[in-house]
Amino acid sequence: MKTRGLKPMISLLVASMMMSSCVGSFALFNKLAQWNKHATKYKILNEIIFLVISPAYAFCGAADALVLNSIEFWTGDNPVANRVGKTRNIKGDDGLMYAVKYLQDGYQITKPDGSVYYFTYNKQENTWYMNAEGKEQKVIHFNGDGSVKAFLNNGLTVDVTPDAAGLYEVRQAQAGTSYFMAAR
Repeated sequence: MKTRGLKPMISLLVASMMMSSCVGSFALFNKLAQWNKHATKYKILNEIIFLVISPAYAFCGAADALVLNSIEFWTGDNPVANRVGKTRNIKGDDGLMYAVKYLQDGYQITKPDGSVYYFTYNKQENTWYMNAEGKEQKVIHFNGDGSVKAFLNNGLTVDVTPDAAGLYEVRQAQAGTSYFMAAR
């Protein structure tokens, strides 16, 4: 078996893959940096956050360089990049397929029966809205203290933490089995 030409061939293959110019958009790293710049109103706090989470920057940069940018090079679409205007079919909990179109400020969701509703985010109010059949209603408002105000179908509002416990509280309040006070 002749192995004399194997090393140069492997070197050439590796070099061609490394020189394929899959620089990419570094979407994950840039999203982290954009979030960090606007995490608070104060630059000094944002800098402290940066210092604390700096290992995340290294991880995001490596993930972009080694995986995500390569995917973007070969498929033309970075999985983390901006998806405004693109539509994906997503299977709901009910087993049906929904068409979800990414908008600049939220999502347009088309149900299997053809009806359309929107989830949109109002940045000035820091609130998510749902618009269905021409009726707009608040869904979630982000409070300044890290909690969220959920606007329930039964007309109640509840302030909860944005985690699994908060979701449980919202489900309890919506079902009417909650033992805590809710503001109206």
